[in-house]
Amino acid sequence: MGRGDPHRRRQARVKPRVAIAIGDPAGIGPEISLKAARDKQVRALCEPVLIGDRSALAAHGKACDLSLEGLAIVDRRQLAPGELRIGEVGIAHGRAALDAAEAAIRGALAGEYHAVVAAPHTEAAVKAAHAFFDGYPSFVARVCGLPANEGLLMLCFAHEGREVRIAHVTLHSSVEEAIRQISKETVFGTLQAVDRALRRIGIDHPKIAVSGLNPHACGSEEERHIRPAIAAARAEGFEVAGPFGADTLLERKGCDAYVVMLHDQGHVAAKVLAPNRAAALTIGTPVLFSSVGHGSALDIAGRGVADASAMREAITRLVGHRRRAVAT
Repeated sequence: MGRGDPHRRRQARVKPRVAIAIGDPAGIGPEISLKAARDKQVRALCEPVLIGDRSALAAHGKACDLSLEGLAIVDRRQLAPGELRIGEVGIAHGRAALDAAEAAIRGALAGEYHAVVAAPHTEAAVKAAHAFFDGYPSFVARVCGLPANEGLLMLCFAHEGREVRIAHVTLHSSVEEAIRQISKETVFGTLQAVDRALRRIGIDHPKIAVSGLNPHACGSEEERHIRPAIAAARAEGFEVAGPFGADTLLERKGCDAYVVMLHDQGHVAAKVLAPNRAAALTIGTPVLFSSVGHGSALDIAGRGVADASAMREAITRLVGHRRRAVAT
């Protein structure tokens, strides 16, 4: 086909389909999902597909004056009549949140969606439903048929004109257990996953900075595990620097991602620098998956006042032009 071929131009204009799992139907998830799906910037970049209980979306749409007209919706029919109680913790709500996320992930695995973005769930509702859930990274990995520890978290947010991405070697573990999990293999595996993820979102030559575990990155763990992992990554051709003290890591500009050892080394920075704005990207799996960095806000659900910024940020990071931007 020639460069001016109209069929080729039409193919180039096809927008990626992004699945939006609506989260806890009793929280703000349906509201911010509707707002994101109707957002002009989002619709210019992709074709959003809402996945969840249509009756819950309709209830939130009515309460928040948001129309469902013209939106693509996959109705999971998760709730019986009268089962939805907006603003409350409910067993059915917890089941529905995970069902929507799993359906979206399986759709992405089947090639139906380019990426998946999940609205917030409610921990208490998931626990009440007796569902095993220890965070989206491991959940996504299990749905993809992988060991749970292959799903890793990378927090992404804009700060002072640059894109900050923070990946974690360990996540929802006690400090004692996390230290046991840190090894040359786990640190190297995280560096591999980060490098692949950055290339997948359009960064051709990723630059990664790595934190230590101990203050000033001076300790036995750095010598036995972290430095050897960095050396192995460099031997594979990765551009990796460190280890640096976690307290000064983000001061090192010009990096496309930062790798930290512990949950709080990354989450404290994200919550201080980008409250309610961080996107939580799962890496290390075949599915491009992101959730939002805030909760289900049951106290304001159904009132039409929820901020959908984090949902829009998550979507545009996965499919927008900013996905190719480096950190500076």
